[in-house]
Amino acid sequence: MRLSELTDGIELFEARMVWRKVGNKITRAVRCTGGPRKGRVVKSGSDCSKPIDIKKRMTFKKTKARMGKRMNRKAQRSKRINPASKRLRSMNRPLRKR
Repeated sequence: MRLSELTDGIELFEARMVWRKVGNKITRAVRCTGGPRKGRVVKSGSDCSKPIDIKKRMTFKKTKARMGKRMNRKAQRSKRINPASKRLRSMNRPLRKR
């Protein structure tokens, strides 16, 4: 017997646990491995299959087109300088490579 026979065509999405930064705090989150938000880090696994808000997506697309380089520079500076970002990077690295 296969799992697909038990689920009757329902799509199953899994999510991997990761750490993320919210302000200067580090919180647990999940990275979506399927669905419309594949690859994105969200608060809970159920958020992976929620429908996309098109208006927010278009607004961010315009903002990124206008401010993209500036956003990128600021993010890279934070990742280099902020102690919470440095701690986060080491926490999300696989244990085998440490």
